[in-house]
Amino acid sequence: MANKNKRVKLPVRKGDKVMIISGESKGKIGTISQVFPEKYRAIVEGEGIKKAKRHVRPTAQAPGGIFERDIPIHISNLMLVDSDNNPRRFNREEQEVDGKMKTVRVLKKSKEVIE
Repeated sequence: MANKNKRVKLPVRKGDKVMIISGESKGKIGTISQVFPEKYRAIVEGEGIKKAKRHVRPTAQAPGGIFERDIPIHISNLMLVDSDNNPRRFNREEQEVDGKMKTVRVLKKSKEVIE
């Protein structure tokens, strides 16, 4: 179990466009909507990505029923994609942005900077 106070450096962030590289939804492309660093998982939204069905009992505030929700996917099963939707590896590099040095993610093959 990870230390609560330790900051985890993740390869993906909220809003990144990723491809699922293993599992039932292998090859599907989506966008990360939520990240859970302590569990090393992320929720990916997109067309054709597997969802889980949850049975919800009705309450006074909300009706019940069967609802679909996105499943958290382990980050090791995700890979960033470039502008042509090809999965790519990346490096972190120091680059000057607005007069200040910042660490940015750069795709290895196309040298494209990921914002």
